[in-house]
Amino acid sequence: MSETGTPTRISTLQKGAWWLQDYLYAGVWQVRGMLSRVQPGSFHQGHRAPVVIIPGVYENWQFMLPLIQCIHDAGHPVHVVTVLQRNSLDVPAAARLVAQHLEEAGLRDAAIVAHSKGGLIGKYAMLNLDPEHRIDRMIAVCTPFSGSRYAKYMLLPSLRIFSPRNALTLQLAREETINSRITSIYGPFDPHIPEGSVLPGATNIELPVAGHFRILGDSETSRIIVEQLNLPA
Repeated sequence: MSETGTPTRISTLQKGAWWLQDYLYAGVWQVRGMLSRVQPGSFHQGHRAPVVIIPGVYENWQFMLPLIQCIHDAGHPVHVVTVLQRNSLDVPAAARLVAQHLEEAGLRDAAIVAHSKGGLIGKYAMLNLDPEHRIDRMIAVCTPFSGSRYAKYMLLPSLRIFSPRNALTLQLAREETINSRITSIYGPFDPHIPEGSVLPGATNIELPVAGHFRILGDSETSRIIVEQLNLPA
């Protein structure tokens, strides 16, 4: 594990193998998520600080079940914002739904655990929609904090927002006041975010698991997230 953010030379063949493994993982969990009968309320009990899950774009909350289960097993009540559905709303609108859930559920000293776009939503909520300081910290996995150069090739507006030139992406990147309350986790290669997920002023942790999706199901990712959740405020 590296916390330096130092780039590593990776062969094209290795990148191709990681890309294939990543999409196989994503495909399996998209199907498992659709077939899952687990109810979100089954994770609400726990004696530690509450955790709110924010998935990535086009992901429902069940896509993050491996992480949810591990976090809940560690004693944290886990909440999912079901009204996000497949998370295709723009970042401010989605952040308002997260803030609304925090208030309606009466959550305080909460942590956000987010994937990809979810990290942008979480940071927006922390900066603009948390006057009562309900959010203590955020742990983001593979979030494009600096955008992704691939976004300009996307046809859908919901994907083009990740452009490094997008006004909101630039605004969030400039705002560094809360970065010390964020942990950014990523692997040595992310096929969706060539810029990487290093966030200045945050706790940046590189794990030896490549990909944008597969890292969510790795036991080391779960271990590090639980470890970060249990650090003193």
